[in-house]
Amino acid sequence: MNHPAELAVHQYMENAVNGKSTMSEDTIKQVGQDVMNALQRQFGGGNKRDKFGLRMSNVGRPSCQLWFEKNEPEKALPFPTTFVMNMMLGDIVEAVFKGLLKEAGVQYEDDEKVTLQLDDDTSITGTYDIVIDGAVDDIKSASNWSYTNKFESFDTLRQGDAFGYVAQLAGYAKASGKRAGGWWVVNKANGEFKYVPATGLDVDAEVSKIKDTADTIEENRFERCFDAIPETFRGKPTGNTILGTECGFCRYKFSCWPGLQERPAVASQAKNPKTVAYVTLADEYKDTDFFKGRAM
Repeated sequence: MNHPAELAVHQYMENAVNGKSTMSEDTIKQVGQDVMNALQRQFGGGNKRDKFGLRMSNVGRPSCQLWFEKNEPEKALPFPTTFVMNMMLGDIVEAVFKGLLKEAGVQYEDDEKVTLQLDDDTSITGTYDIVIDGAVDDIKSASNWSYTNKFESFDTLRQGDAFGYVAQLAGYAKASGKRAGGWWVVNKANGEFKYVPATGLDVDAEVSKIKDTADTIEENRFERCFDAIPETFRGKPTGNTILGTECGFCRYKFSCWPGLQERPAVASQAKNPKTVAYVTLADEYKDTDFFKGRAM
């Protein structure tokens, strides 16, 4: 375990399993109120999800994605119908987890809106989740894959941080004048939870990156942040190029990469090959006859 509060929550949950835990009326009411606030926020109307502005929750994302959000939001792939439900699951997880911390005897400061002043004219606001022992923490819900792989450690998170979680935490820490703590992560698949400390996070370096991103967006300068990746099959290059993971999550990938094709892996001999986003195809794979008889 990476945080003293983990043990306290595990003990509380063990008691709950054995019917020995209680939850105070005040905590139940607070959890309920937090969930009601989330419902109002997600379903209450007037939630302009496509309205652009730099926020602590998005400023760590690639500047090319932010450029599209600012200038050509109509080119975004539509949100899936499950999007709001997924947001609600995250809100519910946060509300319940705070209740568990409280009942486990963990002292914390609740969420607070803060402002990161980058220069005289530029500031970014956001609301952090929680402060424990003087350190700012985020509470995240994650898929089983993300829980196991992405949130394995600070290093694995930093290497695949398509959503800008590292910059977000650094921004909260700098704006609040508190230490950067880490992430409380709850597995949506089975309820597991853990603490991932932001060990090695250089807050000032991350804030400098935030400033660079803000400057790029202010100048309205488009810069593609990633290159296409050479595809390999059984350790050998196919001659094709594909999108990296960061671009794969982007709702503007088809606008940013004209000619992008999502199709079954062309070199695979599997009956149901995985879908791959191809930026370019080698001549041998462009022949449409190659795909006859294959599952599309």
